[in-house]
Amino acid sequence: MEPAATPLQGHATGSGEIAVEDVSCAIIDRQGRKVPLVDGCSFLAERGRFTVLVGPSGCGKTTLMNMIAGYTRPDAGSIKLDGFDVDGPAWDRLMVFQESALFPWMTTLENVVYGPMVRGIKPLPEIRREAGALLEKFGLGEFKDRYPNALSGGMQRRGELARALINDPRVLLMDEPFRGLDAMTRQLMQEYLVQLFEETRTTTIFVTSEIDEAIFLADRLVILSSAPARAARVMEVDLPRPRSFEMLASPAYAALKEAALELLYKEALAAFTASGQASDLKEAFERRHAS
Repeated sequence: MEPAATPLQGHATGSGEIAVEDVSCAIIDRQGRKVPLVDGCSFLAERGRFTVLVGPSGCGKTTLMNMIAGYTRPDAGSIKLDGFDVDGPAWDRLMVFQESALFPWMTTLENVVYGPMVRGIKPLPEIRREAGALLEKFGLGEFKDRYPNALSGGMQRRGELARALINDPRVLLMDEPFRGLDAMTRQLMQEYLVQLFEETRTTTIFVTSEIDEAIFLADRLVILSSAPARAARVMEVDLPRPRSFEMLASPAYAALKEAALELLYKEALAAFTASGQASDLKEAFERRHAS
């Protein structure tokens, strides 16, 4: 009998394109003042490409991702998927969050099966076969009957990816999914994700505060300003695929990193200046990125 097909096979043809057009969003604070979080932000996440959003801490990256996912609505501007307005959450845009979002009362297999099961798009035995094949592909076949608290951080992230991708999303959204992992696990997950993307070409929008991670993963780098967020600059990352960590020692990578760090420094300095904490920023920034 032939092995069960997984949703990853031939998936690139189903990928979508996200257009963020002059989007703004604000909240009202406890004093009744309007505080802008995103202001006139525009960028394009092209079909079948990996777009990374990077910017200073607290600049509005998560707010922007929540609007793309449809969890919140912009006050102005528009977000479109393949030309149609995003007007709420949908299965065509799925998020992998900063913290594990696996249901703790379900096994790994049950977590992956859950989405297509509640949608009722296929018979349950077929869904379970697909989920099992997907978990084997993700190196989790032996752990399908374990609960999330019995999985390592890296395994949980792989389980979340499997849970998202079994639903064939047109766009995969990832909001700092590797934050909190130890350095070795984080590097392994970066390598795993880039290989997965190069196989599937699912349109991906990824948020990070780490410039090395951003450049290693991205086809397009969107550098966000200090709050309120806007696209300060869009950089094309023309490193060849397939990617490998050896590329991080290349002159092309060094040039990209230097240009990105210069822009990020300016935006971070603006944020600290606004809060009256700019005096020690330059020294701390240069020390952190000296390597």
